[in-house]
Amino acid sequence: MSDAARTIEAIYRIEAPKLIARLARITRDIGQAEELAQDALVAALERWPVDGIPDNPGAWLVQTAKHRAIDALRRRQRFDRIGEALADAPPERADLAEQVIGRLDEPIADDLLRLVFVACHPVLSAEARVALTLRLLGGLTVDEIAKAFLVPAPTISQRIVRAKKTLADAKIQFEVPRGDELAARLASVLEVVYLIFNEGYAASGGAEWVRPELCHDALRLGRILAELAPGEPEVHGLVALMEIQASRLGARLAPDGSPILLLDQNRARWDWLLIRRGLVALERAEAAGPRGSYTLQAAIAACHARAREASATDWARIASLYGELALIKPSPIVELNRVVAVGMAEGPAAGLAALDRAELDDALAGYHLLPSVRGDLLAKLGRTDEARAEILRAAELAGNTRERELLLDRARRLA
Repeated sequence: MSDAARTIEAIYRIEAPKLIARLARITRDIGQAEELAQDALVAALERWPVDGIPDNPGAWLVQTAKHRAIDALRRRQRFDRIGEALADAPPERADLAEQVIGRLDEPIADDLLRLVFVACHPVLSAEARVALTLRLLGGLTVDEIAKAFLVPAPTISQRIVRAKKTLADAKIQFEVPRGDELAARLASVLEVVYLIFNEGYAASGGAEWVRPELCHDALRLGRILAELAPGEPEVHGLVALMEIQASRLGARLAPDGSPILLLDQNRARWDWLLIRRGLVALERAEAAGPRGSYTLQAAIAACHARAREASATDWARIASLYGELALIKPSPIVELNRVVAVGMAEGPAAGLAALDRAELDDALAGYHLLPSVRGDLLAKLGRTDEARAEILRAAELAGNTRERELLLDRARRLA
């Protein structure tokens, strides 16, 4: 690929979400909007190496896509008029294409927000929402998405195609939901961004423990969403959580790629600019309304971020925040995390007692962190043989290669 082609591709990746959002509002068809945007990219690849990259490449792409959209609408209009004539019905006089020219020049912010809500619509499966969001809003190629989630490229391609068809068949309106529907739909949007970030922060499978590019994609989407929906506290809560968590990415891996756990990380390697951004976003979230689940998780992350040394961590507050989180969004994972915090705040005996009381074995059967936590508490109590057995069990259940190696190393050290 030539330097010019790489430059054009980089520009397109930045501009594509806005371009597709603008076109989708007019065509009411995400698939057609993406095709028109691709046509504009092809035109850029043909023209820019000859004419030079325009001063405002985004505007150039919009104008080019606009002309193609108008041509497509006029062709469709002529076809509709032929049908009307054959049916002896009077043809519609107004030129549909001319009507949309002005609408294509309206502000882009609302279009992007509409596209976010459509791509993350609950009518789609979680996997389809993630793939479609990364494709349309993240600007990732099918191959890049497939590589990130360790699935074949044809699988991702099929998910995206089926998602577009599902949206078209369901006649999903290209609009921002209002009233009670907004909260439900916003939850779906935030869930998608959160899923993308988490898969990057701690990969569920494969040979790499961290995929920073996915974290950065999710963070970029979250920041866009915060600009588009500034009055929604949980949007700022999620951005705060991701900013603070992402600040640790540079300290989470050893030079050989092996994981470094939170308490063992060199905190001088944390990105303190991201931490400051996260704390500001947390303040905005807490000022905007009651603390939701993302805001509470961000508050927990902030407790770690504010501790310049691991020993300075306020574990009692963390345990309290997990208790608060369990009231609004109860889950076995939240309870397991609360147990860890109790063990750190009150000692391993209190943590083990809390774990026994929680009775999580059935709810978290097959989840590797349950025996890992139990093994850690047992090891601190000097019950080495029991601890080693639990950690070996955790290694057997771990899906990620790096995490499995970390657990096996812990078991060897206990032996």
